[in-house]
Amino acid sequence: MPTAHSAMTAPRTCTGCLGAWKRCTGAAAWLQSPFLLAVRLYWGWQFAATGWGKLHHLARVTEFFASLGIPFPGLNAPFVAGLEFAGGILLVLGLASRPVALLLAADMAVAYLTADREALFALFSDPGKFYAAAPYTFLFASVIVLIYGAGALSVDRLLANRFNDGTGGSR
Repeated sequence: MPTAHSAMTAPRTCTGCLGAWKRCTGAAAWLQSPFLLAVRLYWGWQFAATGWGKLHHLARVTEFFASLGIPFPGLNAPFVAGLEFAGGILLVLGLASRPVALLLAADMAVAYLTADREALFALFSDPGKFYAAAPYTFLFASVIVLIYGAGALSVDRLLANRFNDGTGGSR
């Protein structure tokens, strides 16, 4: 009969646990590209729709930017509207995803600083206010694409495969 001491010193192996862990992480890795596609499609569409709306109401957007104290509102309103519209389309396609995501994340950071300053400064004192602010999910989606890229289901990946296939891109 084993003693308490021998049970404590006996080597323990868990190959079943290790195999289950590998299967779990493999499944999660397999889901990365579909997840990134879903993020890009949904939030790219949302950015494009928001930009389209701004492009069709530039006078109101310019007034709003002026009321927030954004410098050069007459230049910034069409720039932001165009960035959100074109950037959204590029996100949907997965083309130039990381540079576009960086620009859109900066756009949302400015939105927090200007239009939702109270929510931004409530990040630690009242996180719910921060999460409920309009720029949050747009910023979060942009940061996801910035960090992880567009994924396998994207024009970025098609171009990378085309130019990194060892033929120098001459097919």
